[in-house]
Amino acid sequence: MSKLVKEGVVVSDKMDKTIVVEFETLIEHPKFHKYIKKRKRFKVHDDKNEAKTGDIVKIASCRPISKDKHFKLLEITKKYRGLGDKNDTTV
Repeated sequence: MSKLVKEGVVVSDKMDKTIVVEFETLIEHPKFHKYIKKRKRFKVHDDKNEAKTGDIVKIASCRPISKDKHFKLLEITKKYRGLGDKNDTTV
């Protein structure tokens, strides 16, 4: 059995040892030939709570860990840099 490896963006890290990763794909409508964005979200096991919202991560499929979790975090490809300090009030 081969492992499915995907790359996506972390959209939530509020749960303990769990992150939500979103993938976006463009598909062409068969009749109107316009492109449509399709989004898919997966709950991913993050044992060390190291991924934060906005990070780009690689995940791999694994055995079911809970009812919704069947992916594990492999690595954080790119850290989210943000806009600055939360206390920074300058525009």
